[in-house]
Amino acid sequence: MVFGSSAMVCIKYGPIQKLPNPNANGNKDVVMKLNNFCLAAVVTPHKYLPILSAIGTGMLLMTLQTTSAQAAGQYYNCANATGCEKIDSKYFTSSHTDTKYPVVMAHGLGGWNQLFGAIDYFYGIPDTLMRGGSEVYATKTSSVNNSEVRGEQLLQQVKTIAAISGSPKVNLFGHSQGGLDIRYVAAVAPKYVASVTAVSSPGQGSKMADWVIDQVVEGSAKSGYPEGEFNASSKAVIGFFDFVGGFMDVGSGIPFSKVQEQDGWKSVKGLSTDYSAQFNAKFPAAMPTSYCGQSADTEVNGIKYYSFSGVGQTTNILDPIDAVLSLTALPFKNDLNDGLVSACSSRLGYVIRDNYKMNHLDSVNQLLGQIAWGQPNPKTVYRDQVNRLKNAGM
Repeated sequence: MVFGSSAMVCIKYGPIQKLPNPNANGNKDVVMKLNNFCLAAVVTPHKYLPILSAIGTGMLLMTLQTTSAQAAGQYYNCANATGCEKIDSKYFTSSHTDTKYPVVMAHGLGGWNQLFGAIDYFYGIPDTLMRGGSEVYATKTSSVNNSEVRGEQLLQQVKTIAAISGSPKVNLFGHSQGGLDIRYVAAVAPKYVASVTAVSSPGQGSKMADWVIDQVVEGSAKSGYPEGEFNASSKAVIGFFDFVGGFMDVGSGIPFSKVQEQDGWKSVKGLSTDYSAQFNAKFPAAMPTSYCGQSADTEVNGIKYYSFSGVGQTTNILDPIDAVLSLTALPFKNDLNDGLVSACSSRLGYVIRDNYKMNHLDSVNQLLGQIAWGQPNPKTVYRDQVNRLKNAGM
């Protein structure tokens, strides 16, 4: 392209062609031809400078877009049997959740990472975090077992994630029983952990778990069975738990031959108040010393501890799970709860809030995003927490 000369210039997505100027009138004409179409314009020097500026700005924006495309947020699914597989990535739309360390998410009782390649346990949350720059890993432990078994499985995945990402530490998020699992990892291998965020997690046990245990034990005793043995109906319930655990493993992409250990009885006992007292004695970091108290320490061994949870059971009339949670809330009586975990039991470290209008599944944006109307969106709550971690240098 030639400016300021009496010549016609054509451009055809290829070499520039210089053509005779049909208007040799002394004006500084520029004629551009694109795909066999010539556009002529009389351009004086002071008029074509804005054009050059616009071209330069466009090239700069293209460069910035290319740079952001190279720094996309990543989403991986992990399991000990299959390793970690990248399943999605998103270009940054902001750097709001671009943390120093990866975000690792641990599911609760009966949970999964991504079910049949379609439904995230933390529904829509990895996508939200990716768009802000996060590297997200959803883990898969035994769906049905206690937190020492599951915690050890999770630790192996954290080590794998550290190797894949090249990051020495991770930010752990655990929902429900997953909150106990991440506390286990932080206690036994603190060098891998930058932060712990427990979401609606029964740190001091669940009264619903206590009720189930009472029904099983008392029912079996009435049927004449000695302690530690169960009647037919109790065995059926425990067997169903085991089946659900295996199903969630397979649904998460784990081969039949590598399905993880499932134990329905251990899982229920592991959520009881008695077991939780023993667990907390072993792993006391950032736990309150009384049932409805607050933690004196929010940072232990260089690890920052956080928690958030909700109260209420019926939060959306379109969500069929709400009716179930209204029934499971009955053992709590007047103790504020989300249907499975009380607000007091959920407290760990720095309590962001324990009274969101969220039931137990709302706190992971389930069922399929059916949450309370006019209340904080769970995806926003996670996004804000990850931003909090970013601002704390994690």
